Amino acid sequence: MSRVPDPQRYRLTLTFDGRPVMRGWWPDEAVARGQHTRWVGDWGRPGARVVLVDEESGSVLTTWPDDA
Repeated sequence: MSRVPDPQRYRLTLTFDGRPVMRGWWPDEAVARGQHTRWVGDWGRPGARVVLVDEESGSVLTTWPDDA
């Protein structure tokens, strides 16, 4: 029996100067990563931060800008 994907497993959050301004959720990691890239292209500027989180595991999958 196949498992139904959680439609809100992968959460993407855009913040400006520490304030959340947009969020989105996707059931598929590849789609969510594509959206991450798109959001960075559309909204990436000084003061912005885009974070992709796996809600099931609680782990941060990727951020922009990089935390390093």
